[in-house]
Parts: sequence; structure tokens; C-alpha cells
Amino acid sequence: MNFFKSHFVYSKKQRNGIFLFLCLIFGLQCFYWFVIPKFFATPESLVNDIELQQFYKEMDSLKAIAIQNKQPKRYPFNPNYIQDYKGYTLGMTLEEIDRLLAFRAQNKWVNSDKEFQKVTQVSDSLLAEIAPYFKFPEWVTRPKSKTNFKTRYSNAPKTDAQKEDLNTASALQLQNVYGVGEKLSERIIKYRTKQVGFVSLIELQEIYGLSPEVIENIKNNFSVKTPKTINRVNLNTATSEELVTIKYIDYEIAFHIIEQRILRNGFKNYEELTKVKDFPLKKIEIIKLYLAIN
Repeated sequence: MNFFKSHFVYSKKQRNGIFLFLCLIFGLQCFYWFVIPKFFATPESLVNDIELQQFYKEMDSLKAIAIQNKQPKRYPFNPNYIQDYKGYTLGMTLEEIDRLLAFRAQNKWVNSDKEFQKVTQVSDSLLAEIAPYFKFPEWVTRPKSKTNFKTRYSNAPKTDAQKEDLNTASALQLQNVYGVGEKLSERIIKYRTKQVGFVSLIELQEIYGLSPEVIENIKNNFSVKTPKTINRVNLNTATSEELVTIKYIDYEIAFHIIEQRILRNGFKNYEELTKVKDFPLKKIEIIKLYLAIN
């Protein structure tokens, strides 16, 4: 025990010497790590440091771009058609969404950013964030003057003989209807060309951007005098292959139609289609154009 103790007992002078020795070692280490690289760095090491810093900057910029690309993109939309999920993604509360839905349930329309805020009571900060993506119809954003309306547009009832044929109307004739601008007239003609003509005015509901008010204005000025010829499918004898040729009917719905037809021993009227499972009720008027009951 005394042997080990003798190796760890030092005089005051020895302890001071050991302390100075340790300080000297620490100072040399600091000199080696901090002073020598700064004053004796080679040009190659300096270049490598600059390249390394540039590399880190590029990596940071690429990370920022990747994060930005991951964020969902927003496209212009009509705020009148905001539903629960859309409102949630925009940052609206359930109360704000419900106020808008209740307003629309009264068949009223939001026609400006301020009116949207008045109805929903969203905050100024949220409105400033989402308002740039609002897209209202042209007849709202660029309304015609009252004088032009009186001279150019007329809502006076027309007889069927006075109405123009929608299947032969030009873009300029369509634009004479209040609410139909250049883009909407192009969509109407594009749809007409794709479908090889209209069968009924009901098909106007298929064209994006046509509000019920505008559709009513078109009906006051046009009719389908030369409907395209179609081969109606007999609802009580059609096979599933024949039914799926009709728009909005797929094989699953065709199966349910045939199943319901067997249970009813044949359909008596079109209203019985509402009992078919998964039947697209909102499109029933369009579907009826291509069906016959014999």
C-alpha cells in the first residue's frame, strides 16, 4: 500500500510543475488545431473549403425546392362550389363551411371576395391567402353595362319559331345571351361538336361553367330543332353490354339495373330507376335521353 502511495504524493513544487506541463500540452494542442490551419493553410485546402461551403448551399437550396414541391398545389376554383373536404384543405373551420353551404342552399351565389368573407366570416389573413385563387364566371367579373344589356340582350319570351337552333348556332349568336361570353360559347360549341349535336337542352347541364341562370337564358333564346339521331336502348330487353354504351352507366350499375328489372318483372316507368342500387340519380335526365321503355 505504501508502495502505491509513494507514486501519488508530490511536493508543492512538483504539483506546480505538473500543472505547467499540462497547460503547455493544452496550449500546443490549441495552436495545432486553430492557429496552424488558419495561417498555414495551403491553397488547395482553402479551395476545398470554398467548394464544400458551396456544396452545402446547393444542398440546402435543393432541400427547400423539394419541400416546396411536396406542398399541394392550388388551382383557380369557384368558391360557390366549396364542399367539406375542399374547405378543410383551404383551412376553413366547420362553422365557416356550414355558413357557406347554408347560404348556397338558399340558391344564392357569392360573387366577390368581400361577399365570401361576409357569408363565411373567415379571417382577413385566410381570405388574403385563398382569395387569389377565386375564379368567378365572366359575367360576374366583367358585367355588361345596363345600357348594353337593354340594346343587346333581351329576356322577352320567344315562341319556338322565334328561337334559334342550338345545333346550328354560331359563337356570336350564343354570346348574345346574357351570361355567355367568349369562353362559354367556345365550350358549348366544343361539346356540341364532340357529341355530334345536342339531343336536348338538358345536356347544357354537362357544360362546365354554365350556371342555372345562364342555362335558363339560353333556353329562352334557343331550342334543339334538329336533334341528333340516336338509337335508344330498350330498358326492358337490353343486355349489360348494351346498357354500358350509355353515358354514366358502367357494368356494375348495368348489373343492378338488370337485377331490379327481374325483380319488378320489367320497368313500368323511368322513376323506378331511382330504386336501382348506386344509380347516378343526378344524371337520370341525361340517361333517360338514351333509353326507351317498351
